[in-house]
Amino acid sequence: MDRMIYTAMTGARTLVDRQATVSNNLANASTTGFRAEMVAYRTAPVIPGRPGEGQMTRYLAVDSTTGIDVTPGPVEKTERPLDVAIDGPGWLTVQAADGSEAYTRDGRFEIDSNGQLVTREGLPVLGEGGPITVPQDARVVIGRDGSISAVSGGDVKQIQQLGRLQMVNPEPTNLMKRPDGLIGTRDGNPADPDPAVKVVQGSVEGSNVSPVASLVDMIALARQFEVQMQLIKKADENGQKSQQLLSNS
Repeated sequence: MDRMIYTAMTGARTLVDRQATVSNNLANASTTGFRAEMVAYRTAPVIPGRPGEGQMTRYLAVDSTTGIDVTPGPVEKTERPLDVAIDGPGWLTVQAADGSEAYTRDGRFEIDSNGQLVTREGLPVLGEGGPITVPQDARVVIGRDGSISAVSGGDVKQIQQLGRLQMVNPEPTNLMKRPDGLIGTRDGNPADPDPAVKVVQGSVEGSNVSPVASLVDMIALARQFEVQMQLIKKADENGQKSQQLLSNS
């Protein structure tokens, strides 16, 4: 009888975890550059009483992998010079708050008080030579290859090359979502720059989350959770009836 209870309980637990992931995706359906999270599960052998082998409880399902959906989102034109969107696969590189290298598809850039190119959150945008500094009152031009130029004084002949955005395109299986919401590599090694990645100036990329699909998933998960609760209730009722039969015999 306990096997039925634990089987339903582990099913309910994994459904709660998945529902939390879908809820987070749905909440970020309008977040620029957001990538939907995906959670996978696998069955686990039950070998009680043998440390190091299987699960020490009757957990028949465990978290397996957590990945991200790298499907591109819709690109919206803004005509803002400091906005860029990745055209196809690839990632923009930023310096995270902890000093490590991280990746994003959110190309809404700003210029801070020190003249440094930063994200909306104030994180430095990395070029192939490090952070990028823009001259004061200069007009920024970003090419398809990520090259950044500054035009000063309105004279197109006075063009200063500032560098090139560091853009990468690691294997999707080596990507993971960091606690700060940025993207990192699973092995912890920085990805190599990829000259094949292209950008579009004056545009931003939206979230790749489908609100309709997420709502459908939420309804399906709620129904599946209800089934697990009914199984637990039925197992409890069967246990009580078994005790009554034993006490009467």
